[in-house]
Amino acid sequence: MSSVLEHGVVGCCKSGPGYATPLEAMSGPRESLIYVTAVYTGTGIEKPDYLATVDIDPNSPTYSKVIHRLRVPYLGDELHHTGWNSCSSCHGDPSADRRFLIAPALVSGRIYVVDVKTNPRAPSLHKVVEPADIIQKTGLAYPHTSHCLASGDIMISCLGDKDGNAAGNGFLLLDSEFNVTGRWEKPGHSPLFGYDFWYQPRHNTMISTSWGAPSAFTKGFNLQHLSDGLYGRHLHVYSWPGGELRQTLDLGDSGLLPLEIRFLHDPAKDTGFVGSALTSNMIRFFKTQDESWSHEVAISVKPLKVQNWILPEMPGLITDFLISLDDRFLYFVNWLHGDIRQYNIENLKNPKLTGQVWVGGLIQKGSPVVAITDDGETWQAEVPEIQGNKLRGGPQMIQLSLDGKRLYATNSLFSTWDKQFYPELVQKGSHIIQIDVDTEKGGLKINPNFFVDFGAEPDGPSLAHEMRYPGGDCTSDIWI
Repeated sequence: MSSVLEHGVVGCCKSGPGYATPLEAMSGPRESLIYVTAVYTGTGIEKPDYLATVDIDPNSPTYSKVIHRLRVPYLGDELHHTGWNSCSSCHGDPSADRRFLIAPALVSGRIYVVDVKTNPRAPSLHKVVEPADIIQKTGLAYPHTSHCLASGDIMISCLGDKDGNAAGNGFLLLDSEFNVTGRWEKPGHSPLFGYDFWYQPRHNTMISTSWGAPSAFTKGFNLQHLSDGLYGRHLHVYSWPGGELRQTLDLGDSGLLPLEIRFLHDPAKDTGFVGSALTSNMIRFFKTQDESWSHEVAISVKPLKVQNWILPEMPGLITDFLISLDDRFLYFVNWLHGDIRQYNIENLKNPKLTGQVWVGGLIQKGSPVVAITDDGETWQAEVPEIQGNKLRGGPQMIQLSLDGKRLYATNSLFSTWDKQFYPELVQKGSHIIQIDVDTEKGGLKINPNFFVDFGAEPDGPSLAHEMRYPGGDCTSDIWI
């Protein structure tokens, strides 16, 4: 591949994977299939995790059904987030091909490479990168986020070392044949904690976030671990593609557990957002006049005063968010409260709430937990059934259609945390729902015709987590 592409300049050719621009992607074909990581690890069912293929074509006889399951060969993996071997960052390279889905296993440390092009409706396992190879060559374990690079390499954030220490985390590099080639960051430039990352080549910058030490979060959430310093509150700003840690942004008490991070899709923009889970703030980060980076709280979700819960106040717990491809709308979930929100962010300094829908949560009607207003009144959220199914858990991972008109949501976070906060979810399995989006005035509405029930799986109830379309989407594709 030419050095122009490696340094993030769009090539002349138009036959690579993905789309030339985010706006062009919005007019791409409607999604008809979605790949979903489905987990048995930690549920008590001794079966391997799998990649589920779900039919999401409303004209199909198998609409909203799982039509294929690619079971991995091992137990205990905890399949989590996935990425591509090649995406719109390689659009200028005619030799690049979006053929493989990269599926890191968060707990075991394996990385599965799945062929989704030969038969998109029935993907097959292409290769397994073994944790022993990764540890021997890099010392890294607990792989999380995978992004393809314009160079043809694949970069994966890893959350710790083999013993679960956050101090051992960093960024793994695989070549185009999925061989371990080393670490991306320069020696001595590893972050304090690891989790998600996003790069914006025109600003020569990559920024990563910080969940916590695997030795802590794999055991469930414990407030003591927070005061023990085992959870993060920082953003790490790197030179791109150089791998030098240039700046660390301390988000303070308003930015505890910063998880998903997204730059605006327009590659010329120097702004993005990160969701701080525990303090339930959406934080905007941006470049300043002196070329350093700064941040401010853009949206706050107030904790609810509650009765019959483990604490007197319940945070929303923002666990996932995304930005529409035209950079007009931002969507996020409150996993504990149970609502999905839509904000218009055309004025980046003043996001406006334009849609909100309740699809689960700990305070829905019928739950023992009740919220209390400032006046002392109690209330619970109205959560409708879909096709006679009570919505379990809370909204967790979301994915948006390319045209921005359909939002899909799963409800499993991580098996240990699911078991802790939503034990019924582990017993009865998770589900996918679809929300219709008003992209003109704003607004969210549950689609009553769509419900994918992972409680009815052949091997027993499973936990559905992250979703990907075969042709890429707004949370995996990066434009350069």
